[in-house]
Amino acid sequence: DSTPDADPRYVRLVANFHARRLADPYYPKYPRFIDRAFELNRQIPEKEVERLLTELISADTLPAVGALISTRIKRPLRPFDLWYTGFKTAGSLPEKELNDKVRQKYPNLQAFADDIPNILTFLGFSPEKARYLKWLIAIEPARGSGHAMGAVMRGDRSHLRTRVPKGGMDHQGFNTGMHELGHVVEQTFSLYGSDFYSLGNVPNSACTECWAFVFQNRDMDVLGMPQTDPAASSLATLDTFWSCYEIAGVALVDMKTWRWLYEHPQATPAEAKAAVIAIARDVWNTYYEPVFKVRDCPILAIYSHMIAYPLYLSDYPLGFIIQFQLEEFLKGKNLGREMERICRQGYLTPRQWMIGAVGSDISPQALIEASRTALQVVNGK
Repeated sequence: DSTPDADPRYVRLVANFHARRLADPYYPKYPRFIDRAFELNRQIPEKEVERLLTELISADTLPAVGALISTRIKRPLRPFDLWYTGFKTAGSLPEKELNDKVRQKYPNLQAFADDIPNILTFLGFSPEKARYLKWLIAIEPARGSGHAMGAVMRGDRSHLRTRVPKGGMDHQGFNTGMHELGHVVEQTFSLYGSDFYSLGNVPNSACTECWAFVFQNRDMDVLGMPQTDPAASSLATLDTFWSCYEIAGVALVDMKTWRWLYEHPQATPAEAKAAVIAIARDVWNTYYEPVFKVRDCPILAIYSHMIAYPLYLSDYPLGFIIQFQLEEFLKGKNLGREMERICRQGYLTPRQWMIGAVGSDISPQALIEASRTALQVVNGK
């Protein structure tokens, strides 16, 4: 049934907008929630983030990646193929095999917690550093999918939460646990490693999401199931590229929605609903129709993040972009040492943090060019 839902979702969206506006008078330099989300919290102007995202989802390699996916699934692309996972190592293996492997290794949450030092040592941290990190990380059950919460004061621990169903951890829970482990290791190094407590953070959420992705991408290696396909590296690049393509469009819808709300402050939930669907279709027609050959699809408007975490979605594509730059830099280097060095920089501006980390500013061009090379490898050219 494709009948749209009623308006409760948009009642909450409009309520969020009016709640955020209550703070506007108290920020003379950042008089809109949009300004605070980007210039104050993310430390990157809204227009610059939009430029980075549109540069990526306008890449001329995307139709070829879409064609490759269509060939692999043996049918024309449909909008839900935005969430294609076939480039992932795990995506090529039977789900039961993956789940059985994880359950055998982690029959309960305590087994996962006890194995944290071994995971970190495998990733390149010294045994001493791995034990130090384990001591500063609390492992707890999640009621939802997973979560990470950093310590606020030195002497406290960061909290990693992932779901473990009855019968043992499954692959989804482990994959999420690896993602959250990247967060809490970053949070620990950033807080405890910076020279001053006030610098004990990363520049913005994208700079912690990138480490979560770095760890998450190594889940199969940790399980002892490394990819043996010689094209594995190229497939991983295409996976990052396609994932970034998917979430960047959603982030643009989120940004454009909040611009519309500020332009129409008296809008009703029904009017907001119509506007969001129109925005989603416009973004789709501009950047996704050329790849999917489907017009007027509103699928980019479905994310619950737009309601629960307003203007957070941009951090995911930024995180993918930064992650790829980090991954390129980390090749041939020790992950543990480099991660600690980079995170110890603390709460700098994103540009300065990235220059200190890898020697260049934030840019999607490295990912775009790598996707071009990856296509040639996978297509056997």
